[in-house]
Amino acid sequence: MLLLALDTATPAVTVALHDGTDVIASSSQVDARRHGELLLPAVDRVLDGAGLTLDAVTAVVVGTGPGPYTGLRVGLMTADTFGLALGVPVYGVCTLDGLAYASDLAAGQGPFVVATDARRKEVYWATYADARTRLTDPAVDRPADIAERVAGLPAVGAGALLYPDTFPVAHEPEHVSAAALAGLAAERLAAGEELPRPRPLYLRRPDAQVPKNYKVVTPK
Repeated sequence: MLLLALDTATPAVTVALHDGTDVIASSSQVDARRHGELLLPAVDRVLDGAGLTLDAVTAVVVGTGPGPYTGLRVGLMTADTFGLALGVPVYGVCTLDGLAYASDLAAGQGPFVVATDARRKEVYWATYADARTRLTDPAVDRPADIAERVAGLPAVGAGALLYPDTFPVAHEPEHVSAAALAGLAAERLAAGEELPRPRPLYLRRPDAQVPKNYKVVTPK
């Protein structure tokens, strides 16, 4: 098994290779505006670092968000393209699940929250019983609107770090890593679980909108 994992649902452009037992190479860069520019060079860098070529990959794992529309679709479209070109399966893993899996709260007792920055003064979030068990579906909300629901729970992720009034006990990691996504996917596959095809968790409409009162110009 050789899993190529990637995620562009957060400001991190992150790629990893996993051989079914451990991560053998990984790369992460944080730049919210350059997902499309940075992703393919990161894939090349990871493959070169492992001394492998793309045709050695047996499956692709991609973070499905939730995340902003433009960034998220870069990873999803790239994963689908690799899957088609190589003739290998493409699996989707919720980006929030990857953060939960990598968190230092994973070994602790009791539930916790994962929250990423959704912009517009909102967060993408879900609650977890432990590193592998999500309790709620991913959602997008203003932090103040969910304060009572998450009160007393430790939290992980950039969204938690941005809003200390709602998440007073915030922990690293700030962004997801493809290494965590790959490790979680490998664990589930080894256990005989069926991983889903990647379906994006946008949760809301794109930030870009057609201007109001747009004037249509037609040829005379």
